Amino acid sequence: MNKFERQGRQPADQQTLPAEAGELASVPADILDISDAPPIAPPAPLTSGEVRTILTSLMLTMFLAALDQTIVATALPTIGRQFHDVSSLSWVITAYLLASTAVAPVFGTLSDIYGRRATIITAMSLFIVGSVLCAVAPNMPVLIVARGLQGLGGGGILPIVQTVIADVVTPRERGQYQAYFSGVWMAAGVGGPILGGVFAEHLHWSMIFWINLPLGLTSLAMLLPKMKKIPVYHRLRKVDWLGGILLMAAAVVFMLVLTWGGNRYFWLSPVIISMIGASAALALSFVWHASRAQEPFLPLPLMGGTVVPYAMACGGCAMGAMLGLTVYLPLYYEVVYHLTASEAGLALIPLAAVSTGGAAIAGRAMARSRHYKRVAIVGTLCGAVTGAVLALAPMPLWLLLVLLSIFAVGLGTAFPVSTVSAQNAVARSQVGTVTGAVNFFRALMASFTVAVFSAILLAALGADISLSGEHRGPVSSIPPADMVAAFRFVFGAAAVMLVAASLCMILMEERPLAGPATPVDMAE
Repeated sequence: MNKFERQGRQPADQQTLPAEAGELASVPADILDISDAPPIAPPAPLTSGEVRTILTSLMLTMFLAALDQTIVATALPTIGRQFHDVSSLSWVITAYLLASTAVAPVFGTLSDIYGRRATIITAMSLFIVGSVLCAVAPNMPVLIVARGLQGLGGGGILPIVQTVIADVVTPRERGQYQAYFSGVWMAAGVGGPILGGVFAEHLHWSMIFWINLPLGLTSLAMLLPKMKKIPVYHRLRKVDWLGGILLMAAAVVFMLVLTWGGNRYFWLSPVIISMIGASAALALSFVWHASRAQEPFLPLPLMGGTVVPYAMACGGCAMGAMLGLTVYLPLYYEVVYHLTASEAGLALIPLAAVSTGGAAIAGRAMARSRHYKRVAIVGTLCGAVTGAVLALAPMPLWLLLVLLSIFAVGLGTAFPVSTVSAQNAVARSQVGTVTGAVNFFRALMASFTVAVFSAILLAALGADISLSGEHRGPVSSIPPADMVAAFRFVFGAAAVMLVAASLCMILMEERPLAGPATPVDMAE
């Protein structure tokens, strides 16, 4: 075994830039540590079979977290009838969403302190225990609390999985694997509602939670033995619990504002205004604390520079545009094209599934091209142009689906490029922290976009909301022509978000990716 294999690196003639140099270049001197460069434990060589086993178990783990965001929706009516409580059903979704969003940066940072193995066991344990409690819940309050516990685990799974991928795969090759995991989200998004409906109608609604038990234990049994051979890059240090609590509190209050505003409370009601003030105060307190703490929970310099903020903004805008349309397109299908609820769900497949193709294209470009961000720039611009075309005029359903497919391919290119670029720009011992921050910002942007699209729709439809009311009219009473006119603004807003994503990608510095050399590099 040569010295490169002992260090877990490739010879210089097979890489464009040493991993340590590429990842430390952007980190300010005041947050560098000598332990950032080499792994704490020398990595044992991973065979291709072991890498496949690790990636398979990671995909199964991520599938669990993704599935529980979609499988519950179709079973909600059955749950409400059994517990004789329909008014609290929305909290079954909201509790999971709030908890999973708030803890994403927490688990990312903790994985950099205590290691991936300890944090993935913790996240999976919370998720499995929460699933069991959901399945045996005797009433609605217990189910809501259990969903929150399940969300704590589910929110930690995604950043840890992406961080483990970063430990196993070089940045240049990582984009291709990120595309595979995008396919996992697509499968969960398409199959989750169908599976939830089948369980609720033909078996029992608790099966949507019991299924997590064997799948979760299987993924842990596959993953944990192999994790002993994964390079260890975490750095033990004191945990800034106060900073973490301030960040989570600010996120929870902000998410509640986006959830309740215009629905439960008027946007200009005293409750919403006071909650906005509380969220802002908590966020400012977090910034003040982080700027003075010796070991801050989320180092502010890590969020600066010429790569990380633009990568986060690009991925957030793309995620917001996709999820915003996913939430409200079924309404458009039902009113304009008179589709049933199940047909409207099937019509979402082009948007949800085809984005995986865009991610795969971007991943292949990252592995083969030195100028890897060009594919994301062109893709998001194409998506923006397609969104503008969608906003122009009514069209047949088949043409709408074709244009949505092009739109999805374009926005899908942003996800692997933004994630890998952010990971490539920081030290090894901070990959988990930046990965958690990226996912945290994407979740916030998605919730913000859903709220904005809702306000746009209600205002354009002439409902009793602009800034101080809420829409209370039945969907069936909306004329199709009015819905088409209203969705012109929604499609236009989605196009603007992709323009913003493309602009962020243009402004982002394109740093060399560590890994096997591209054909251009080898020729030079």
